[in-house]
Amino acid sequence: MKVKVISRSSDDFTRERSQDLQRVFRNYDPTLRTQEKAVEYVRALNAVKLDKIFARPFIGALDGHIDAVSCMAKNPSQLKEIFSGSMDGDIRLWDLASRRTVCQFPGHQGAVRGLSVSTDGSTLVSCGIDSTIRLWNVHAATSVDSSDSIKKTIEEASVYVWKNAFWACDHQWDGEHFATVGAGVDIWNHNRSQPINSFEWGTDTVISVKFSPGDPNLLATSASDRSITLYDLRMASPVGKMIMMTKTNSLSWNPMEPINFTAANEDGNCYSYDYRNLSEAKCVHRDHVSAVMDIDYSPTGREFVTGSYDRTVRLFQFNGGHSKEIYHTKRMQRVFCVKFSGDGSYVISGSDDTNLRLWKAKAAEQLGVILPRERKKHEYHEAIKKRYRHLPEVKRIARHRHLPKPIFKASALMRVMSDAKKRKDDRRKAHSAPGSITTQPLRKRRIIKQVE
Repeated sequence: MKVKVISRSSDDFTRERSQDLQRVFRNYDPTLRTQEKAVEYVRALNAVKLDKIFARPFIGALDGHIDAVSCMAKNPSQLKEIFSGSMDGDIRLWDLASRRTVCQFPGHQGAVRGLSVSTDGSTLVSCGIDSTIRLWNVHAATSVDSSDSIKKTIEEASVYVWKNAFWACDHQWDGEHFATVGAGVDIWNHNRSQPINSFEWGTDTVISVKFSPGDPNLLATSASDRSITLYDLRMASPVGKMIMMTKTNSLSWNPMEPINFTAANEDGNCYSYDYRNLSEAKCVHRDHVSAVMDIDYSPTGREFVTGSYDRTVRLFQFNGGHSKEIYHTKRMQRVFCVKFSGDGSYVISGSDDTNLRLWKAKAAEQLGVILPRERKKHEYHEAIKKRYRHLPEVKRIARHRHLPKPIFKASALMRVMSDAKKRKDDRRKAHSAPGSITTQPLRKRRIIKQVE
């Protein structure tokens, strides 16, 4: 006769050393652990609260400019380098790791309005209101030791003088051409002192330009006549044009979905469009209380950062209607330019107070070396926060943000005004003949017309 007995060897659960982890045997049968969901809910609640406790997004300020920072550019071949241009014509290369100026690029006699780096990271293109385009050798700048206390100056490789001031420039993601905008849209080559192609649609000033990451021949521009225009380098005429109710200050393409781009508008909203259908926006991103000056997508394409005239920096999900983070300091003034770092871990903002500021893309992220056990704990916290994010208390804590007093009052005033307008429209619709008044959604309401 066989007799079955429960046997447990002490070697299976006894630690050999005091530093070893104690092995614990658990049965995950839900009938045996009736309080599992309640325990996990409390853990999710604590994880969200810990995020608020450890939310320290501001890392440091990069000071050196003596005038407002007007534009920035990333180096595609270097993670820790960023270029900035100011209103006094000064261009600097910064080392984000040490938060110091590596070298300076003197030459512009007026405000620098556009900076862009070639795909291979060898050439920096700058343009400004002094009607000049200057090409700089980036390799000569990056060869300078960042630990040297003396700032080096780099001479420009080429200078192209044109007849109009420039407002922005952008380099192809894959190619040798770059575009400048001002009185028109000009396409340049590195080896030509004259534009190889020019586009004009109307007489108003073009204020921003961005090449598509998916098609090197497609670019989008915005102008002071409130228009957004698409151009194709292979065609003699523009592809399409859309006119909005307010001006668009900047554009940014989604690097993972190159058919979509987001426009930073003067009315404080951002509008995401599919360039194949410009009759309505795919999503409207709201929360800013003043004009949005600049926008930049993360390399992952899942979020983007905006800088506004209301002195705040906000982070949005690519399909989210409201911001998930707001960054501000007491000293920071109007934000003119923002950029994501090359790895998507940091955000850099340039403002009117002459400083660049470095922020964490995730406010509560732990910096430095993370041990494997810590990493697993962070991943577990993220998983349970995602699982219980729909519950009211978790949602309330995760959504809460402390706002500066002027922004808090301005947002409350805007909310009162929108509610009053909605009540007025509802009453007008209720007291009119059925079908005589139609209400357009916000995705279509801000678009005046589309020109083919």
